[in-house]
Amino acid sequence: MALREAIRAHEALPEGALDESRVRLQGGRTDLVVVAEMVAPSSRVLDVGSGDGALLELLATERGCDARGIELSREGVNAGVARGLAIIQGDADVDLAYYPDDAFDYVILSQTLQATRRPRWVLEQMLRIGRRAIVSFPNFGHWRSRFDLLLNGRMPVTENMPISWYETPNIHFCTIRDFVALAEVLDARIEKAVALDSSGNRVRVTMPWWVWNLLGEQAVFLLTRKT
Repeated sequence: MALREAIRAHEALPEGALDESRVRLQGGRTDLVVVAEMVAPSSRVLDVGSGDGALLELLATERGCDARGIELSREGVNAGVARGLAIIQGDADVDLAYYPDDAFDYVILSQTLQATRRPRWVLEQMLRIGRRAIVSFPNFGHWRSRFDLLLNGRMPVTENMPISWYETPNIHFCTIRDFVALAEVLDARIEKAVALDSSGNRVRVTMPWWVWNLLGEQAVFLLTRKT
């Protein structure tokens, strides 16, 4: 029931919703638009695994946020700094421990969860240092992934997971159902949830919710602490 309610909570877009077609023309990812829509304007935000700073720039320009990032790769840090963004080099699996409690309004982990060594610990730290946590990830339970494993017997290669298993940085694949179970283990409340299909469009089918596990190629969740 918690997931179904979260789906309904995001069916009506908030005021000032971002123009997805414009972001696409700029080369942006649709999941970044969904993430940005979940962030209240003028918030303090930490983007974990910020890459080249595309999301930080979106949050700063479209939401007026005080947006900061932490990125493991030197190339990503240099690209973000070149854009005039506040990005430092750091490892999410270690360095989140040094941030104080409630230091940010939102802590975001966009398409990075599957590349962390300690995903549960990382989520725990996000919920500690942020009043809310937003997580997006590729859904390994998508029907194409199941099809490749069932019929071809090979690890899937898709647009969202384009690198072969022997070169990919992804080490912890999960499904939407797996993530919901992890949220329960962490005693986190799912406030909003969105699934995106292979074209980047929202999956509108919400009942039964397990349809997301088949049709959603990506998912975005907004979490808060219950206690």
